[in-house]
Amino acid sequence: MSSGQPIVKFTSVTKAWQRGSGGLQKVSFAAQKGEFLFLTGPSGAGKSTILKLCYMDELPTAGDVRVSGLSALGATRTEISKLRRTLGIVFQDFRLLEDRTAWANVAFALEVTGTHGRAIPARVQKVLERVGLGAKMQSLPNELSGGEQQRVAIARALVNDPFVLLADEPTGNLDDRASRAVFQLLRDINASGTAVMMATHDLDLVRSSGLRSIELNKGALVFDSSEAPLPEREH
Repeated sequence: MSSGQPIVKFTSVTKAWQRGSGGLQKVSFAAQKGEFLFLTGPSGAGKSTILKLCYMDELPTAGDVRVSGLSALGATRTEISKLRRTLGIVFQDFRLLEDRTAWANVAFALEVTGTHGRAIPARVQKVLERVGLGAKMQSLPNELSGGEQQRVAIARALVNDPFVLLADEPTGNLDDRASRAVFQLLRDINASGTAVMMATHDLDLVRSSGLRSIELNKGALVFDSSEAPLPEREH
């Protein structure tokens, strides 16, 4: 884990929902540059809320969230918009444009951020090849398997070269084989220097990975593997 300024820092974050259920209670943790961090816990524990706070789709009721140095306290719409261009976001349900090819879905992410048109084709081809879809660029989403659709979604999240990839249950709609393949892709992305925060129910995956995990329960952070007691060393 890198030293220095955390890329994501939650300080005593509480998020209260109007319905009174869900939310977060005084959650504090930090994620470092280049880290892979799992968010675990049962449905409704607060995993998705943490990710929404990271891309500032939600703002804390109390406490502070800092992402790449930007504080959620007083952040302007313009600042939040700029921040989101440096993040990659992947959802469980893919959220692809059904009437556009894999290539066009990824290109759209560049178009909306104002990338110069001549720069788009090479960047789209490179990222689709990176996720193993070089031969499926002209396929529509309904012509792709679930795992391939998620790879398109990951390519779309990566095409702007984000410093962190936020993945909300990215394997939740996939069978076991596709899940392992998508997870390996995320590991490879992380190995190249992009931090990854991944919400998941798959505890077997978390345990077998040996990567850092934080566990949420009823909105509270109940376990952080990076703070677990270390075994005593022999002298």
